[in-house]
Amino acid sequence: MKILITNDDGIFAEGIYKLACALNKIGDVYIVAPDRQRSATGHAITMHEPLRAEKIKFFDKDFHAWAVSGTPSDCVKLAVEALISEKIDIVFSGINKGPNLGTDVLYSGTVSAAIEGAILGYPAVAVSLADFKNVNYDAAAEFSCIVAKKILKNPLPPDTLLNINIPNCQKENIKGVNITTLGARKYKNSFIERIDPRGQSYYWLGGEVIDAKNNEGTDIHSIQNNFISITPIHFDLTKFDLIEQVKQWNIKVE
Repeated sequence: MKILITNDDGIFAEGIYKLACALNKIGDVYIVAPDRQRSATGHAITMHEPLRAEKIKFFDKDFHAWAVSGTPSDCVKLAVEALISEKIDIVFSGINKGPNLGTDVLYSGTVSAAIEGAILGYPAVAVSLADFKNVNYDAAAEFSCIVAKKILKNPLPPDTLLNINIPNCQKENIKGVNITTLGARKYKNSFIERIDPRGQSYYWLGGEVIDAKNNEGTDIHSIQNNFISITPIHFDLTKFDLIEQVKQWNIKVE
C-alpha cells in the first residue's frame, strides 16, 4: 500500500510524525506537507508564485519526505502530479492539532487537503485530534491504521472523503465510534485592534466558539461525549432538492 500523508500544521508537527510512523506499519508512506504552519487556509492553491519542494530528513525516520512552500492542497496536487512516481493508494491528512467539526471543515486546511485527494480520484481521510492542550496522538494514529485497512477493503464512492475527529484521551476511555453528520458550529468573532509604529490600525482575529444545539448523530455531539466521529463528506455542494423549485421561478434574461 502506498500512502500519501500531508497536513496543515507543517511537516515538523508532532501529529504528522505520529501518523506517518503508524501508517508505515501497514504500507509505504510518502510525506508531502507545508514547510510551515498553514492552518485555516481552506482550499487555497498557489497560482501566482512558484512552489518550492525540498526533500528533507523526516525526524529520525528514513521516509520519503518533502517540505513544500505552499498550502495543504498544493502539497497533494504537487505530490501526485510531480513528486511521487509511484501510484498512490490512499491520501491521509493530519493528525491535526485541534478539532475540525461542523462548518469548520470549510476553513480547514486539513480537510481541504483530503478533499483535493478525493478530487484527484484517491480515497482520502482527514484526521483531527479534538483538543489543543496536553495532546496525545497515539490513539488517533492507531485508529487511522484501522480506517486505512477498512477503506482498501471497502472502497469509498467517487468524490468522497472521511472526516475523522478523535477525543484527546487514552484508547480505553474512548466510548466507541459514531458515523455522523456535520454539526453546527459558529463563532463570536472578536477583532482586536492595534496600532503599528506608523500609526496605522491592524487587527487580530480571535473568536469564541459558540456550538449551537447539536443533537445526537452530529460530529460535535459525538466528540462532546467522548466518541470518535467519522463523517462522510461529498464535496459536490449542489443543493439538489432546490433545483426544481428554482426552475419554477422561470428566470429569464430581460
